[in-house]
Amino acid sequence: MPRLDAPPDALVLAEVRRALEEDIGGGDVTAALLPDVPERAYLLCKEDAVIAGRPWFDACHRALDPEVRIDWRTAEGERVAAGTVLAVLAGRSRALVSAERTALNFLQTLSGTATTTAAHVDAVRGTGTVVLDTRKTLPGLRVAQKYAVRAGGGGNHRIGLYDAVMLKENHVRVAGSVAAAIAAARATHPALPLIVEVETLAQLREALVAGCDRILVDDFPPEDRREAVRIARSAPFDGRIPLEVSGGVDLAGLRAIAADGVDFISIGALTKHVRAIDLSMKLGPPPA
Repeated sequence: MPRLDAPPDALVLAEVRRALEEDIGGGDVTAALLPDVPERAYLLCKEDAVIAGRPWFDACHRALDPEVRIDWRTAEGERVAAGTVLAVLAGRSRALVSAERTALNFLQTLSGTATTTAAHVDAVRGTGTVVLDTRKTLPGLRVAQKYAVRAGGGGNHRIGLYDAVMLKENHVRVAGSVAAAIAAARATHPALPLIVEVETLAQLREALVAGCDRILVDDFPPEDRREAVRIARSAPFDGRIPLEVSGGVDLAGLRAIAADGVDFISIGALTKHVRAIDLSMKLGPPPA
C-alpha cells in the first residue's frame, strides 16, 4: 500500500463543516424522530475498490458526536473485495444517521478516485512510468482528490496555478519562442519548478537546450513520441529532463505509451470522470 501524507486537519474540517451545513441546515428533522440512544453501525463496501477518504469520514461523525468510536478494519489505500465490512461504529443514534450521507459522500467519491487511479497504475506497472493527476478536479475538493490519487498509487502534478510554472502554446506564442518563454519564466520565478509543453520535435530540442524541469509532449503521434524519448535520452541531454505525456490518453492505450519510455503520463480522467464506489452504512452489528 502507498505511504500517504495526512491531509491538513484544518482543510478536512473546513470541507466537512461546509458539507454538513449543506445537508443538515437547521436540523435533521428525520433523525429527531429516533430515540437518542447508544447505537452501533457498520460500513459496508458493495464492490471491489481501493479505499480512500477515512479522514473526511471520521471528521463527519466526530463533528456531530465527539465521543463516537470508529474501528476501521481496512487501511487507507487498501484494496478490498465486494462485501467487505470496512469499519464498525459506536455512538449516539441520531448523530450516526445524521452524519451518514455526508460521510459516505466523501468516502465513496474519494474511493472512486483511488480505485480509478489504481487501475491506471496497474496498467503501467513494471515500465517505470509514473501516473499523474491534473487540475481537472471537482471544485472545492482538489486536495482531497489529489490525496485519493496518492492512495491509489499515483502521483500529483502541480496543485494549482501557484506552485509550478507551466508554459503552454499561448505563453510560447506571446514570448515568440520556447526559449524566450523559458528565459522569462526563469527570470520571474527562479525557485519554482518549470514545465514546458511542446508541440513539435523542434520545440522539444529547443526546450532541452534552454533547460527546464519537465517537458510535456502533448498529443504527439506514437512515432514522434518515441523519437522524443530517443532525443531526450541521447547525448548531450542524457535523460536529465524527464518527459511527460498528456492528451488523448485512455486506459486501453496506456501501457503502449509507457512502453515508449516516457517518465510520466498525466490523466485528467482520474479526477474528472468520477464514479463513486457503492458503500452503505447500516445500524446494528455487522453480519457474522
